[in-house]
Amino acid sequence: MEKILLAADVKINGNRPWDIQVKNNNFYRQLLAGGSLALGESYMAGWWDAASPDEFICRILKADIKKHAPLTAGVLWDFSVNLLTNRQSIGKSFNIGKKHYDIGNDLYAAMLDKRLIYTCGYWPKAANLDEAQEAKLELTCKKLGLKPGQTVLDIGCGWGSFAKYAAEKYKVRVIGITVSKEQKDLSDKLCQGLPVEIKLLDYRNIQGQFDHIVSLGMFEHVGAKNYRKYMKIVHLCLKDDGLFLLHTIGASKQHYLSDPWIEKYIFPNGFIPGAKHIIKASNALFIMEDWHNFGADYDKTLMAWYKNFDANWNKLKTKYDDQFYRMWKYYLLCCAGSFRARHNQLWQIVFSKRGVPGGYESFR
Repeated sequence: MEKILLAADVKINGNRPWDIQVKNNNFYRQLLAGGSLALGESYMAGWWDAASPDEFICRILKADIKKHAPLTAGVLWDFSVNLLTNRQSIGKSFNIGKKHYDIGNDLYAAMLDKRLIYTCGYWPKAANLDEAQEAKLELTCKKLGLKPGQTVLDIGCGWGSFAKYAAEKYKVRVIGITVSKEQKDLSDKLCQGLPVEIKLLDYRNIQGQFDHIVSLGMFEHVGAKNYRKYMKIVHLCLKDDGLFLLHTIGASKQHYLSDPWIEKYIFPNGFIPGAKHIIKASNALFIMEDWHNFGADYDKTLMAWYKNFDANWNKLKTKYDDQFYRMWKYYLLCCAGSFRARHNQLWQIVFSKRGVPGGYESFR
């Protein structure tokens, strides 16, 4: 284990923020046998710690120490299941809502910005999380070229943050869809009185046509087997002169499996697309007008979420136990480390059906 970690300049029981402190010697055997899943589960159990788990994760990802790890039976099983089944079928589409987004609006209200935006903020000119998230909404609206009276479909609308902002500032009508009952219930209250309708609906059941379509942080739940169908549905629902903005986490390297710990504890049936996935799925359906990568901003966003979560833990711990605290902390910080290592990216991609006459104006 010392030899493996040496490649990432990590010492066992060292004194630097990214060095790990091993508190249970069973950690070594479990990690070598179970890989990434065991790393997260042993952290949840308190078998190891680090002053900065985010920096530890960043370093091991940059060093690509996974190539030194043995191929486990669990990895082979997950690969086989992904190859032979559709984990994101319509029959399973509401599982992510129940297991992740419905766990408690109180948790998300304590962690997120004042608008309850659960996607990457845009930080070039922002001084704090609220400003970064509002800048992201404004950037998205400008990229779509919203005009009063237009209709917009928001696929994966969360708590209605984009719908509310676009309806108030740009005077558009928004239809938002979500697979989370808790998100819909709160969205209905937050968007009351606005030309916004939130539906509890799988994207495969969308009907109608819209001037523009937006999807902020939902594509990660679609799955590689469904990408082409997703793009065909968007193409069918988008008017010929409309724009589609896809905002998604993207993998730096083409891959075939989700992280097993994230899959088990945080985002069941999730899958981060690679660039080839998106290009192949959209081929002959859309013209790609703009591809904007601001993945480094997700590191800042996740660290701000962790700071809020940690600061509000005393109010949350009456409902959530200590193991949940370690699980959620590990989730936020290991994801921050992955973006810091540029292992994952954040892409905003603008598509048109026929090409924007005269060319598309990119906004940054």
